[in-house]
Amino acid sequence: MTNRQLRIALRNCGSINPERIEEYIAGNGYLSLGKVVTGMEPKQAIQLLIDSGLRGRGGAGFPTGLKWLYAMNSEADQKYVVCNADEGDPGAFMDRSILEGDPHSVLEAMAIAGYCIGADKGYIYIRAEYPLAIRRLKIAISQAKESGLLGENIFSSGFSFDIDLKYGAGAFVCGEETALIHSMEGERGEPSLKPPFPAESGYLGMPTNVNNVETLANIPVIFEKGADWFSKIGTEKSKGTKVFALAGKVNNVGLIEVQMGTTLREVIFDIGGGIREGKKFKAVQTGGPSGGCLTEKHLDTPIDYENLVANGSMMGSGGMIVMDEDDCMVSIARFYLEFSVDESCGKCAPCRIGNKRLHELLDRICQGNGTDADLERLRNLGEVIKDTSLCGLGQSSPNPVLSTLDNFFEEFESHVRDKKCPAGVCRDLLEYFILEDNCVGCTACARACPVGAITGERKELHVVNTAICIKCGACMEKCKFDAVVLI
Repeated sequence: MTNRQLRIALRNCGSINPERIEEYIAGNGYLSLGKVVTGMEPKQAIQLLIDSGLRGRGGAGFPTGLKWLYAMNSEADQKYVVCNADEGDPGAFMDRSILEGDPHSVLEAMAIAGYCIGADKGYIYIRAEYPLAIRRLKIAISQAKESGLLGENIFSSGFSFDIDLKYGAGAFVCGEETALIHSMEGERGEPSLKPPFPAESGYLGMPTNVNNVETLANIPVIFEKGADWFSKIGTEKSKGTKVFALAGKVNNVGLIEVQMGTTLREVIFDIGGGIREGKKFKAVQTGGPSGGCLTEKHLDTPIDYENLVANGSMMGSGGMIVMDEDDCMVSIARFYLEFSVDESCGKCAPCRIGNKRLHELLDRICQGNGTDADLERLRNLGEVIKDTSLCGLGQSSPNPVLSTLDNFFEEFESHVRDKKCPAGVCRDLLEYFILEDNCVGCTACARACPVGAITGERKELHVVNTAICIKCGACMEKCKFDAVVLI
């Protein structure tokens, strides 16, 4: 899986002991912090970051240097630096792995940010369900303080900076920066309208700079090697690398880090080793529950912020789930939407109510009760939710539905018009049938059926009454002769 990869954010993961600061320092750790606080003005350091072209790795892709500049220009007696470690996408574990494998890179970057924007206090907002990451962060913070790399008068420069942890309860919406800040303040984790942006009024009403873990992990090496070095990696508008959690129906799963501009084909078939069991590739979901499903025609699409959005998906934080011919795209859309329904904070009606109605439509279609009018309702409602929701969760939650409608409309039609699931996944559209050649008349299936839907004499062919069958699967589970099948 190392083929075609370039490790920047993951450069130290697996190669150093994250609980020994000496090993981080031996690899030029904290060199960038020393260079910045002893030899650079804040504006000069921020300009270097702007020149590098680094964009936020949390999903939106906003230029990191500009975000720091806005926070620096905000006048206040107190400012804060916040690391967003609230990683909640299904199948995503990029940020957690960095915190577990290289916590000092995040601490160093936060201190650099604090110097640049004029903050002396930082917080890492991390899910309480990540105990190993929390333990290693505590160790790293303690070691950095003991070494004089956090705390008072760092590098005898007159700059002081300290970091504490804040714990999240696992709400997906708290990955949105304003909801995260409200949670830090002890309030409900709900987003608020912007402006004002956190750079103007954030934690406790003070200017606050929020970056996610992967974004911060890139920063020390950028200051070490220079803006020119980083800006030559990737594409014209998307510089550097991106970490993805490659999962699903692919031979090689796990974390990968590739240059921006690498194609989906290279990721799935070269790095990922192709589809498991030699099956046919069907789709890849990028961007987690907020992203869209891309198909075979998109395989040669270079991965960057603009290309993914143009094709109906998004970069997101970096989840990438591969699907094969056995997956039902209608059911997949319903699965991701169900996650968004569960994780909605409920503050705005389009997300709270609209996504629930959208999920009900998909439920109806998967159960064989959908109509052609429902297909039109899916699209119209999805667009309305995107246009009117308060935050990024609601604005992107219909993406899995809209992208599957665009790319797999024939599957929706089959569910609605033929009452069939081509992939054989939607149980309500399947029927149990007993094969004459395999049935030995043992009666095991009839005895297992809770509603008496199977009839037949001993040692004779049995038959399923589909009109009363509740499709529980008990008959198939009990049959030892592979006589019961779903069609």
